Amino acid sequence: MSATMIAKDLAAGHGDRILFSNLDLVVAPGDVVGLVGVNGAGKTTLLRTLAGLVPVEAGTVALSPPTAAVGYLPQERERRAGESVRDFLARRTGVGEAQAAMDAAADELARGVPGADDAYGAALERWLHLGGADLDERAEPVAAELRLPLDRAMTALSGGQAARAGLASLLLSRYDVVLLDEPTNDLDLAGLELLEGFVGGLRAGAVVVSHDREFLARTVTRVLELDLAQQQVNLYGGGYDAYLEERERARRHAREEFEEYADRKESLLERGRTQRAWMEKGVRNARRKATDNDKHVKAFRGQTSEKQAAKARQTDRMIERLEVVEEPRKEWELRMEIAAAPRAGAVVATLRDAVVRRGAFTLGPVHLQIDWGDRVAITGANGAGKSTLLGALLGRVPLESGSAALGPGVVVGEVDQARGLFGGPETLARAFGDAVPQWPDAEVRTLLAKFGLRAAHVLRPAASLSPGERTRAALALLQARGVNLLVLDEPTNHLDLAAIEQLEGALADYPGTLLLVTHDRRMLDAVHTTRHLMVADGAVTG
Repeated sequence: MSATMIAKDLAAGHGDRILFSNLDLVVAPGDVVGLVGVNGAGKTTLLRTLAGLVPVEAGTVALSPPTAAVGYLPQERERRAGESVRDFLARRTGVGEAQAAMDAAADELARGVPGADDAYGAALERWLHLGGADLDERAEPVAAELRLPLDRAMTALSGGQAARAGLASLLLSRYDVVLLDEPTNDLDLAGLELLEGFVGGLRAGAVVVSHDREFLARTVTRVLELDLAQQQVNLYGGGYDAYLEERERARRHAREEFEEYADRKESLLERGRTQRAWMEKGVRNARRKATDNDKHVKAFRGQTSEKQAAKARQTDRMIERLEVVEEPRKEWELRMEIAAAPRAGAVVATLRDAVVRRGAFTLGPVHLQIDWGDRVAITGANGAGKSTLLGALLGRVPLESGSAALGPGVVVGEVDQARGLFGGPETLARAFGDAVPQWPDAEVRTLLAKFGLRAAHVLRPAASLSPGERTRAALALLQARGVNLLVLDEPTNHLDLAAIEQLEGALADYPGTLLLVTHDRRMLDAVHTTRHLMVADGAVTG
């Protein structure tokens, strides 16, 4: 089915805070719209509104035809107890719901319920349209390519496996409009290539939120920017790189327009002040100093004063006629720094013939030494053992054999893949304060506010925060306490594009030892590293 989604004059907000308004968008077949904006700008809210999962606050969302199927892949993949990968794929492709509707209609048909035949026909048509007839047949090769066990429980999967399950549901889907919220999170390079191929080959329209700049550059045909700072919605034609160039030109032009207006207004104000000074002081002083009581001279001086007053009024009218140009509001910037602890010894961490076993998976034996000042990029496919390697190096994962050690004076700072540091029931302020007990509460709140986490965030349970908010809290902790071994496991997941660039800048200035696990291709290019470790099937090379 060829379908178009049309949104007109949409608006949304949280409480009295407006996220966006007057938003118009048409998503036609083959369109890939990249949705960008800082965390908290309303990207997920917009996707959920387009998907019909939250009510439209203002405006309209329509489908043509109205029976078109809309698929939504959320940022946090829900894992339901007792649900297998096979059941998850049926649910996420819409086939499971369509099957249930068809079964219910069949039951009513058997009981002779009036209108059941029409209901069954409609349910059958939707089931067929979503690919229910051959889903199992199509799922087998896709699951094999992605190394997914179809009958394993979703709750038993690793983060990378869950990401591949989400990717599989996309590859198997037959939606008419696709809405993707951070689909690149936790995907390895092979998964990213499959995702790019899927999005690039879509005949359906798509709206995509992603932090992966290379993915956006390779896939999107237009960019919709939710500019929270300016309270504007901007739609840019062309791809992602063209958007960056056009946005920079637009911002430079807006700043130049404001500065030209401000300079012109200040010049006129200064002229007016000068004219009034002449009128009020110059002529009065001239009269006091004048010795000639000739009435013609006094009349001339009075006329001069009136002319100055007229000029001042004329200048005031020129100021009033100026077309006002509002000053562009500055965007929130992370301005992140990573506090460095005193240097550790020459050897930071070692693994000696280390072996880790987790179920059927084995990492090792690994013989590895990390020296002071090493900046190590660690790459590999999902499930290869990258996070297990980090856990073994830090002494967090028990070894079956071999040894692991951290050098003297090593102070570890970590952003783990699961963002587990701020995942408990205590408030964010309490959890953060417990991690830096020497910090007063006021300083804790000031630092968190610098990272965009203000009163509405710090008093909430840490586990209730979004993944992006938990990531910013973890980055704030790196700034709060000095570290000399920085361990980042997929740090760009859930961060907005501006924050990723700030993080890259902070890493450039960080003088300590760095272990970086990432699939972000532009980050790998941007961050200076001195070593590259490849993890494949439990073996470490490099």
